[in-house]
Amino acid sequence: MPRRPEGGAVKVWIDGAIVDGPDAKIPVTDHGLLYGDGVFEGIRVYGGAVFRLADHLRRLAAGARAIGLEIPGGLPGVEKILRATAIAYAAPDAYIRLLVTRGDGELGVDPTSCTNPRIVCIVDEVRLYPEAKRKSGLDLITSSLRKPNADALDPRIKSLNYLNSVLAKREARLAGADEALLQNAAGRVAETSVANVFVYRHGILRTPPATDGALEGITRDSVLEIASEEGLGVRVESLGRFDLFDADEVFLTGTGARIVPVATLDGQPIGEPGVHPLTDRLSLAFTDYTRCHGSPL
Repeated sequence: MPRRPEGGAVKVWIDGAIVDGPDAKIPVTDHGLLYGDGVFEGIRVYGGAVFRLADHLRRLAAGARAIGLEIPGGLPGVEKILRATAIAYAAPDAYIRLLVTRGDGELGVDPTSCTNPRIVCIVDEVRLYPEAKRKSGLDLITSSLRKPNADALDPRIKSLNYLNSVLAKREARLAGADEALLQNAAGRVAETSVANVFVYRHGILRTPPATDGALEGITRDSVLEIASEEGLGVRVESLGRFDLFDADEVFLTGTGARIVPVATLDGQPIGEPGVHPLTDRLSLAFTDYTRCHGSPL
């Protein structure tokens, strides 16, 4: 087991109380558990400040409205819960998983049987990739799965049902890779199982749009802002697998991932092996950026 930071035993707010992780319980009739019916946010705490909290809460509210889910206490209530749980975690750096489920209901998918939505706030640490991989770069495969079309499930909704991503990640791990590249039904790059994709070539930094299946990530948005301020050409446009093979550098971004380089795709090297100066440069700039865009606890 990895060593936890001082004071960093997992804390959970659930049903009006903050408890240790092993003591958190949820009824088996919660529709979030039964059907993935709910929304969530992954949020970082850096140096005792919550990174881009207002943007995360805004996205949570938009996702809840999109599925007809009322957030108990509204965003002010959610923020109070989040802050209290993060303070109870008692570590300067943390990962927050904030969930709003449809709540308890009858067996069956009918959401109208659920009358009391449930908020769950988990504060812990997260390590998606080994530190060595964060330096050398990740090995990706192209998943056989496809991202659902936006008319089936809009990728801007961070719903509790991540089965598509779970299966893609499983496929990658069974193949000995770190991550899976997901395409949409038209064969355009969407994202990986848990992160956004960026491609750098000839001074231009590009990332797929939400219309191709990409989540409008908070870290993604931050990187677009940082890159633009540093004078890079920035484009949000459709990409294919070929664009990754033709890239000087490819990297992934996400709340959990932060910024991590890609070394290979389907066994083929991306750019010059072990060399990713732009990714390193943006990673350093992102660290500075987090210090200026946090909300102190």
